Amino acid sequence: MIGAMRIGVLSDTHGLLRPQVLDLLAGCEAILHAGDIGDPAILDRLAAVAPVAAVRGNNDRGPSYGALPDVLEGELGGLTYRMIHRRQDVEDEWARSARLIVYGHSHRPELEWRGGCLLLNPGACGRRRFQLPLTLARVTLRDGRIEPEIHVVDD
Repeated sequence: MIGAMRIGVLSDTHGLLRPQVLDLLAGCEAILHAGDIGDPAILDRLAAVAPVAAVRGNNDRGPSYGALPDVLEGELGGLTYRMIHRRQDVEDEWARSARLIVYGHSHRPELEWRGGCLLLNPGACGRRRFQLPLTLARVTLRDGRIEPEIHVVDD
C-alpha cells in the first residue's frame, strides 16, 4: 500500500451521535461500527463522512436492523479484519486469519496485540454509561503497519 489510510472505529453510540464524533472521523476513508447503534439513522449520518461497515449489537433489535450481520469480515486497504459486538464471542482462530479484530459492548477502550493481530475496542461514544470516558478509535494503515489511537470525545 502506498501512502496511508485512516479508518474510524466506534461502538455503542446507543442512539446518540455527537458532533465531536463526526469531527474526529473527518478525513477517514472508512468507518467501522461495532454495534449497539441505537438508531439506524446514525449509520446514514456516518456514511456522509465515509463508507460504513457495521455489526448488530445486543441492543440493536427489530426489523430496522435486519440487514446488519452479527459478524463481519472484510478487507480495507490490504488489512483483513473481523468485527463482532462482544469480545467474548471472538473466536481464537480469528487472530491467525485477520490483522484487526474490532469489538465493543464493554464501553471500555482496549488495545491488545496478539502477534500481528490487533484486538481493538474503541470504547463508547454515545450515551454515557458506567462513569467511563467517551472514546472512539482511529486506525492508520501505513506501509503495512497498523497504527491505532484512542481519542477521548469531549462532551
